[in-house]
Amino acid sequence: MPGVIQGLLDFFAPSDASPAPLVARASPSNPSFPFLAQEEEARRVDLVFERSARAERYRLTLRKDGVAVAVIPARGTEREARAFVEQHRAWLERARARQQARPRAAMFWTVGTHVLWRGELIEIRRAAEGERPAVCLAADVFRVARLEGDLRPTLEAHFLRRAKIELTARTWELAAETAMDVKEVMVRNQRTRWGSCTTGGIISLNWRLIQAPESVRDYVIYHELMHLKEMNHSDRFWRRVEEVCPPWREAEVWLKRNGALLGL
Repeated sequence: MPGVIQGLLDFFAPSDASPAPLVARASPSNPSFPFLAQEEEARRVDLVFERSARAERYRLTLRKDGVAVAVIPARGTEREARAFVEQHRAWLERARARQQARPRAAMFWTVGTHVLWRGELIEIRRAAEGERPAVCLAADVFRVARLEGDLRPTLEAHFLRRAKIELTARTWELAAETAMDVKEVMVRNQRTRWGSCTTGGIISLNWRLIQAPESVRDYVIYHELMHLKEMNHSDRFWRRVEEVCPPWREAEVWLKRNGALLGL
């Protein structure tokens, strides 16, 4: 996860770099790197290179579109980055296999589609006959304009409204519990992260957390609250998370396994 950037620390969706990215320190003279021909490597893997002035290590991640991203640190070279990718090709192949096996969210939602709702895959069903058409997910009923066609835009609008109420209230509750000085809570349509916070005490949460289990939602909130004490991902930060949310590792696993079902 990145550090503080313009006062903002992001909690990126695990599916964007699953499993955890591989890193290695930059050292142009490091003899452990078997240099490769650029053309040969480019043909064998969907790979892009990104140079980062802030990076201190080579970093390899896998985007959700299946493209590998190799980050080149300030003192690094593209030749060493390619060698680093070659050294970890087995890791990359396993990561791609897991990514392909991970369930994906349906593009269009109709009656009968299963969607994640409050941590479970629930079938969209017709609600009991009434004056206006409606569908239900377990015990929750949502009105729709019609039962035909794609229900996803309408249902996601309902989810967003629920999220703004429930996630905001829960954040204030946990902020009081942990004595954190939160100034504002925002629930937004974030496409690449579950949550973020600023040094000024503004917490932002992804509305899709309303589809996750309560324990996972709480973990993300605790995670951002602890950043108000530690604006980094140091060992001390994770100790603080452990203190307030002991099952955080299980929540991380859930997010990695189900992020694609939530569109991240």
